[in-house]
Amino acid sequence: MVGASTLGVQTNVDYFESLYQDAHGDISRVSWADPAPNPALVTWLNAVAPSMIRSGARVACVGCGLGEDARELMRRGYDVTAFDCSPTAIRWVKQIDQANARCYEQADLFNAPLRWRHRFDLVVEVNTIHALSPDLHRSAMSAIAGLMSPHGHLLVICRGVDEQAAIEDGPPWPLSERELLEAASGADLRPVDTVCKFMDDEEPPVCRMRALFKRA
Repeated sequence: MVGASTLGVQTNVDYFESLYQDAHGDISRVSWADPAPNPALVTWLNAVAPSMIRSGARVACVGCGLGEDARELMRRGYDVTAFDCSPTAIRWVKQIDQANARCYEQADLFNAPLRWRHRFDLVVEVNTIHALSPDLHRSAMSAIAGLMSPHGHLLVICRGVDEQAAIEDGPPWPLSERELLEAASGADLRPVDTVCKFMDDEEPPVCRMRALFKRA
């Protein structure tokens, strides 16, 4: 369990499964679902990925939900494994993207299949860590790091918060830059470059962070 509380993990799994079940196939009832891939991911794929990640590379998409980001990665020629803890979400995304149904799997990040360990050239984590309670942030980062190949990279995109800001009850539970870097360090990861902090185009705008990591 990578140091995570079994009760805490199961509570999160139950929470996300109930949300997808309660949506009854209506995407508008899933608050984080979007018809397009994450803009910060697209920007990174356009500007950085071509010189770093070869076409056909193995890519894991963590907490894929209804697959917007996974489909963008597939469109760019990567060998994608996309997974989510919610069985309902995985059944749903397989209906949405029937051509690539084999790429989607139901799996718990904290108990991922052994065949995935150290397998992926790139691991993409968009809005998953901040959707977990703060007591799971470090163990989630360690679990994600376990998916990376020895020379692989991890791309994290999450909500950010100032050091002094009070974090209200979530989800989401935003991370400060310090918290993100400490969680990465605890997973034996180091940043490739400075953490990119920016305001998104939501109304009102929300602070986001994007960071790329590799093994220390």
